[in-house]
Amino acid sequence: MKKNFIAFVLAVLMILPLGVLPAGALDNQIEKGYASVSYTTEKEVSPDTVEFSIAVKTTDKKSMQEASSKNKEITNKIYEYLKSNINTAAGDYIKTSNYSATPLYIYVNNKRVFDKYEVSNNIVVHSKSLDKVSTLIDKSIQLGATNVNSLNFTLSNKDGQCADLLSTAGKQVRKRADVVAASVGTQVTGVKNIRTSCSLNQRHVSYAYSNMRMMKAAGIANDAAMPEAAQVTDIEAGNITIYANIDADFYLK
Repeated sequence: MKKNFIAFVLAVLMILPLGVLPAGALDNQIEKGYASVSYTTEKEVSPDTVEFSIAVKTTDKKSMQEASSKNKEITNKIYEYLKSNINTAAGDYIKTSNYSATPLYIYVNNKRVFDKYEVSNNIVVHSKSLDKVSTLIDKSIQLGATNVNSLNFTLSNKDGQCADLLSTAGKQVRKRADVVAASVGTQVTGVKNIRTSCSLNQRHVSYAYSNMRMMKAAGIANDAAMPEAAQVTDIEAGNITIYANIDADFYLK
């Protein structure tokens, strides 16, 4: 009986004119027309955070333990200096990253020959004291750091900045949709899809320096020609750009 009733209802719906059906009965069956609109906005801001990586590499021809001992001595000095010159209350911190200890080999007459033991320890510094960057790096070099592997300026309040830009983009993308709809004699009735994105171009500074102590040991420099450690040029944070984008599909009447 139940199956017969369902069949009867379907048969009636099939023969009834569309105007007889209740309003909205086919809304979910017939796809509405829609317009796709996009809007991108951007803003330049001053970074408030810097993160850089300082490496300490030490070597020894005879002993891995000696290479490690040398590295620990230099690293501890740099750690103590950095700890006393960053503001942990403001969220500054330092951490160890990518510690390695390995034997190095060279090729002599097509034969692999042991050369020396190398220990490497990377110290990552995260700080909001942008005015101290040059000094922190310079002093670390003087204490024995051998590489500055990265130097990036960024923004701590990215979410807040993105929220403002996305709000602006949202209003503009709706205005564009209204203009497009009016130009073809229709109007926006709702939103089908919204896709958003927000990103910033972290400002990476290519940084190079020469540790004169290492250069002297390699015979590249001498005491008369250069000081014990190269002085770091002033580092400017500059500006970074935040980009916000909205792609939206609007239903049309």
